[in-house]
Amino acid sequence: MARKSTTNFEKSLADLEQLVEDMEDGDLSLEDALKHFEKGIALATNCQQALQKAEQKVAQLVEKNGELLEKPFDLDE
Repeated sequence: MARKSTTNFEKSLADLEQLVEDMEDGDLSLEDALKHFEKGIALATNCQQALQKAEQKVAQLVEKNGELLEKPFDLDE
């Protein structure tokens, strides 16, 4: 299942990049540019949520008394 989430994230990011390129070209009508913008906001939100979920799943393995233990990753340590 993690692979599916990664694939969805990568596809969403690629779609978002394509929308940005299309908008930067300046050849879209106002209506199409607004549709691209709305879709881009939705894609960016989905990507952000996927990144937050991935960040929450990151764990650090530590060895204690010859045994591997999993503990949450903390940037402040």
